[in-house]
Amino acid sequence: MQGKIIKGIAGFYYIYVDGDVYECKAKGVFRNQKVKPLVGDDVTITVLDEEKKIGNIDNVLPRRSQLIRPAVANVDQALVVFASASPEPNWNLLDRFLIMMEKQQVPVSICFNKTDLVDEQTLLNYENIYDNSGYSIIKASTYEEHGMDAILEMLSRKTTALAGPSGVGKSSIMNMLNPDANMDVGGISHKIERGKHTTRHSEIIPVGDDTYLVDTPGFSSIYFYEMEPEELKQYYREFEAYEPYCRFGGCNHIGETSCGIKQAVEDGNISKSRYENYRSFFEELKDKRRY
Repeated sequence: MQGKIIKGIAGFYYIYVDGDVYECKAKGVFRNQKVKPLVGDDVTITVLDEEKKIGNIDNVLPRRSQLIRPAVANVDQALVVFASASPEPNWNLLDRFLIMMEKQQVPVSICFNKTDLVDEQTLLNYENIYDNSGYSIIKASTYEEHGMDAILEMLSRKTTALAGPSGVGKSSIMNMLNPDANMDVGGISHKIERGKHTTRHSEIIPVGDDTYLVDTPGFSSIYFYEMEPEELKQYYREFEAYEPYCRFGGCNHIGETSCGIKQAVEDGNISKSRYENYRSFFEELKDKRRY
């Protein structure tokens, strides 16, 4: 029997199979092979008790992709949610997330929620920051029930990591997309009580045919690991069009003269906010390398 891991707690894995959820343990062979099943993994299982929905994981099927942070397998894309207001968008944090996803080669869409709290000009200003960065932007308001159709369209038949800081309305979006999302799929809430007092884990919520949302823990900070300062520029898509105008090969767009990127910022073709964050991240990575 084949299914998908939708949650993992304390060595127990919950496998979604055609509307049912089986509580399974991984066979010892995985430990011997140093294979750790991840949320999002497609697996085959042996059912030990059909009535109690208990079984064992036999095999982890080949992964299409794997995120390191959060640790999730087979994600097709990410939807990062920030509030339009209350709280104000943290552009530094948003850019950190985008870089992290770019590094892991995961396509990202940006959702500005709570659009009912700001005017049209404010929303236009937000869009202009990312206008030429290649990210699609969705404007939504769970209060006014606006934007859900656009979200559902981009989610269709894909596995999407839903991410963002606490307080931006991710839970409200999840509950609007699937009213049962605040309950455990398949009525297994009694099985996972043990997880309530542990660190919150990523969890997959089925929201349609072959359509899954990965509910990831909220983040208030993101730190860059295993990245050289010179690597950073390749994760800013809007730089590509202006790099041919840099005077020096290998230009890092910081202190160099005759820099196409710095000129594009001056001309308003690259967001000043994005560029200032780039400079900040570059210095952060230089300092990390120094120590």
